[in-house]
Amino acid sequence: MTDPQPSSTPQPENSSAPSKPQVKKENTFLNLGFNILLPILILNKGKKWFGSYLEPHFENVAVPILIIAILFPVSYFIYDYFKRGKYNIFSILGLISVLMTGGIGILEIPTKWFAVKEAAIPFLIGLAVIISLKTPCPLIRTLLFNPEIMDVDKVHARLEANQKEAAFDRLLVMCTWLLAGSFLLSAVLNYILARWIVVSPSGTDAFNSEVSKMMAWSWPVIAIPSMIIMMVALWQLLRGINHMTGLKLEDVLHGAPEKPAE
Repeated sequence: MTDPQPSSTPQPENSSAPSKPQVKKENTFLNLGFNILLPILILNKGKKWFGSYLEPHFENVAVPILIIAILFPVSYFIYDYFKRGKYNIFSILGLISVLMTGGIGILEIPTKWFAVKEAAIPFLIGLAVIISLKTPCPLIRTLLFNPEIMDVDKVHARLEANQKEAAFDRLLVMCTWLLAGSFLLSAVLNYILARWIVVSPSGTDAFNSEVSKMMAWSWPVIAIPSMIIMMVALWQLLRGINHMTGLKLEDVLHGAPEKPAE
């Protein structure tokens, strides 16, 4: 068999241009498993599964079971960071939230502080989103108008050509308030749900069970309404980009071919 000969077909001029290294995609199943499903299972079934091994060494087995449960999201955070070489503010805040939950249970801090903690994380994010409007780097450009997803240079070039930069800045402000509203809604719902579900003293089996129930209910009760508001903000952003630049979604995403301005 003859060796393949190099092709004589001329290559495009930009074929040799260095491409931006792609960040590995996060494994959704591992994320859900280690951050949600496994902690819920351990908090619910941990005493049945490990109680006989822990009881000779611990006076209150609820505490080591809580520690085992929080080890899963902590381990995933470390694994994902070294696997993909990337982390973001949300993964860090999620890790802090998990560690604070463990601290409340281990130190037997009054249960009411669990609800405060659950509300504080999304509230602080929402507040940071609003405050960032006054900084050179608004968080809306990281959360929605993200250069890793959208070709922001193409959008800005078309905005400049159409003299729509000021109008686009006003659009980003409106989307920022929508985005902040999603986090503030999450804070309110988190607090209400935590006060309703988690009522037992911290550091007890009942507390662990209620925390697992809170984790399970947080998805339909909290995540879905907040996600809907975020999707509305993203839709408004894309609709505004289309109106001001003529660029459609497929034109804005990275890798789309450049089209001449109309």
